[in-house]
Amino acid sequence: MRLHGTQQINEQGHLEIGGRDTTKLAQQFGTPLYIMDETHIREICRRYYKSFVEGLKNAEVIYASKAFSTLAMCRIVDQEGLGLDVVSGGELYTALQAEFPAERIYFHGNNKSREELTMALKVGVGRIVVDNFYEMDLLNELAQDMQQSVNILLRVTPGIEAHTHEYIQTGQIDSKFGFTLSNGTADRALDLALSYSNLAVKGIHAHIGSQIFELDSFSHEVQVMIQYMADILERTGYLLQELNLGGGFGIYYASGDAPAQIEDYARTVHNALETACETHKFPLPKIIIEPGRSIVGTAGTTLYTIGSIKEIPGIRKYIAVDGGMADNPRPALYQARYEAVLANRANEETAEEVSVTGKCCESGDMLIWDINLPKAHSGDLLAISCTGAYNYSMSSNYNRLARPGVVLVEGGHADVIVKRENHSDLLRNDVLPERLTYLPMASR
Repeated sequence: MRLHGTQQINEQGHLEIGGRDTTKLAQQFGTPLYIMDETHIREICRRYYKSFVEGLKNAEVIYASKAFSTLAMCRIVDQEGLGLDVVSGGELYTALQAEFPAERIYFHGNNKSREELTMALKVGVGRIVVDNFYEMDLLNELAQDMQQSVNILLRVTPGIEAHTHEYIQTGQIDSKFGFTLSNGTADRALDLALSYSNLAVKGIHAHIGSQIFELDSFSHEVQVMIQYMADILERTGYLLQELNLGGGFGIYYASGDAPAQIEDYARTVHNALETACETHKFPLPKIIIEPGRSIVGTAGTTLYTIGSIKEIPGIRKYIAVDGGMADNPRPALYQARYEAVLANRANEETAEEVSVTGKCCESGDMLIWDINLPKAHSGDLLAISCTGAYNYSMSSNYNRLARPGVVLVEGGHADVIVKRENHSDLLRNDVLPERLTYLPMASR
């Protein structure tokens, strides 16, 4: 397993993160356990800030909180000078409870409700990214009723198909997101938005997908968007001042992944921007990017305890852990790949090929297919790396499994930032109707 951030193997041969021995973390907090490396998160935030905000001069980095949204994470992002991208009332509420400045919040989503938009207007979020005509009409109506002018970006579908899993492509023409560029829908959306007295159109937004390694995809995105902004200026005389390029910057998960460096990403955007603006005689707009996965992905590790072991001679050996698709649905959804290490025996040589399965009642509950590990035993600890993005966020109580806790480690400290659920938590919202009052069979 490739080590990330502060991960290291200590003198006892145990995996250590943030100065904490993971075997001790398992004893203290139990497993499954999400471990977040605070030092690593802050380092990546600072690299983004330096490369884009300081490097491009007129730029903003906003963290896509859907990757991992907690009070502590919102506070870290605020402290590092980044903005915040939310896609629901729940994410907005989390940010506000963390005292994140509302003016640095961007509100996304393809089906924002009346209640969510009202909430956003009341707290004064910085930008609302309008995704469709229904939302545009509703937002103008609400802003008019509240006697407000709201700053918006229009989400455009640019027709760029990034090389990634089809479920996380978003820039292609056939997408549930945004106004399509190629068929004139985006033009109609802009004209309508400009006609509404309560909407102030600041710029456009485009997002071409997630887990993208090829920097040329981002360069192409910049070229297409600047040309479109120049066309708008020529057609309408209206100067759009902001270009939000979305996120999508890929990370390392497993052998074969070759992500670019953040600094190279910034240079690619900068060079493409200068070239496109010069070509189209268009003034440099403010650039906004929305990294999520690339800020927290490699900073997260999930720690499990191995239980049952099953060998099918000549076919496969399964080792089962005390979690699975309920705390990490990504392999089942996207065929996501991961690396792992026996956290309590991290220095030992590999001895066998096994497949890691979870405890959910699903044949598809597989975390890793065909990985080489030392000979595993029941009670060993398995650490799966790069689980910081979309694992906790997408976790569930399937099979009535309690969600794991989350600890934030740094400099030898380990702080709980999300409590581990217990069985009573699973019934927290259950209600037993009075008409179902228990009666013994003999009394019926």
